[in-house]
This record gives sequence, structure tokens and C-alpha cells, in this order.
Amino acid sequence: MRDEISAAAPRSAPDRRAGKAGAQPNQSLIDGITVLQALAISTDPIGCRELARRVGLETTRVNRLLKTLSYLGIARQTPDRKYRAGAGMTVLAAQSLFASGLLRRALPALEGLRHFGHTVAMGVRWRDNVSYLFHAPPSMAASDALGRIGLYPATRGAIGMVLLAAADNDEVADIYGSGDIPGFASLDALLAELEVIRRQGYVRLCVNPERDQHSVAITVGETAYAAIGFSGWIPESALPAMIEELRRAEHEIRKAGAERGEDVARGDPALDYRVAV
Repeated sequence: MRDEISAAAPRSAPDRRAGKAGAQPNQSLIDGITVLQALAISTDPIGCRELARRVGLETTRVNRLLKTLSYLGIARQTPDRKYRAGAGMTVLAAQSLFASGLLRRALPALEGLRHFGHTVAMGVRWRDNVSYLFHAPPSMAASDALGRIGLYPATRGAIGMVLLAAADNDEVADIYGSGDIPGFASLDALLAELEVIRRQGYVRLCVNPERDQHSVAITVGETAYAAIGFSGWIPESALPAMIEELRRAEHEIRKAGAERGEDVARGDPALDYRVAV
């Protein structure tokens, strides 16, 4: 949960046509989402050739996908013929956060964790990256802690590692394949560490040896869909109390989800993608 923003491009989605039994993935859709994600995390307008290089796809294919995304309003072209995220992407992000309600119902519990004087965070994982929905150092206002950090390698932080541990080994192997794994010499080394986390039910990860700073995290939900954690000076003696507080907060988040019911009626057009798009 360090403050550095990962500048690395997203790992290109693999060709899974010979993947999991029973799965029939659409490679065109996979490529489209890969391009969409690369566009979403680019802080500056990006040209077709550069984007193709980042995601490892043919330039002509990326060009067609970008024109399709632009047609839908999810991307937009700048005067110098580069691309950046369009209004449609913002709408999709807002709809997703609204419909899930996760951030809204988690905020009270996350605020309750800040009395320790540590950085408090909540994140979600997609493949080999984590996105922090909330990341608040001790002196930061909660409003400034929302979505302030971009993608971060899952293997570099406690939130990412505890969410990887919630996946099975086959999924982890599918994510990393034979490529480089940040912080680990091999896939076997990563899987061994994930097994330790599964047995513990939490992760404590050293993030700054010189200052003896650690990150601690647990998952949220019976089927993990997010994780929450602390970062700072966390000695072994303080660990039990901090884990207990994290579990209390996790219970509050799940309870808020169970009690909220329907925020809007199913027929409300706010949840109708045809209206929003």
C-alpha cells in the first residue's frame, strides 16, 4: 500500500482458446477489454502505435478497436489524432460504483480504522493489478483518499497478495504464466507464499525494511471481492489487535451490504445500461 503509482502497462490478456475446460472465451472481446484498460490508465493521450506496443497487439487491430470504442463514446480522439478515455468510460465507472454500493457502505468502517494512526486502504484486484478505491494516510481527509492511486502490482502489496491468496493456484498460474512476477523469482515461490497467507487468514508484508514498515490486510466477503488493510509501523506485538479491528470492519461492511436492500427499484432507469449509454 505504498504511495507510488505504478506506471507499468497492464499485462496483456493471454489467448485462452485452449484454456479452462468448458470455457469458450471470445478473443475479440478479450482484446477489446485489454485496449480499454490500457486507455483507462493512461494519464495522457496515447497514439495507436504506442498503445499497441504496450498491450502487445497488432497496430491494425488496436486501430479498429479504438475506432469502435470512439464510436461508442468510451474513447475520444484528440486533435493530434491520439486517444484518451471518453465520457462513456466515466459513465460506466460511475454506474458500477453506484450499483455495487461497496465504497458507500465501506466508508464508515474504513473511517473507524483510522484511530490507529496508520494508512488505511481498501482495494480490488483484476488479474495482476490492484486498484485502490480508498487509500488514506493518517492526516489525509477521506474525500482526498478516494481513487487517488492508479494500478499497483498485486504481488507488491498486502491487499494484492491477500486477494491473490483467495484465488486458486490454477487462476494464479493463468495470470502470471511464465512471465516475470514483481517481487518473486518464480511462480512456485509466489504459490508457496500464497499458501502461507491462506493458512493465516491474513497477510503481513514488509514494505520498507529501513523504517520497519509493514502492510497488513484481510479479504472482504465470504467470496473475496475486496480487501482492507493498514500500512505503517506494525510490530508483531500490535498485530493481533489490528487483525481483530480489520475483522470487525470487514463484518461491518458485509452487514451494511446485507441490510441496505435495494437502493433503487429494479425498474429505475438509473440502472438501465441502455439509458446511460
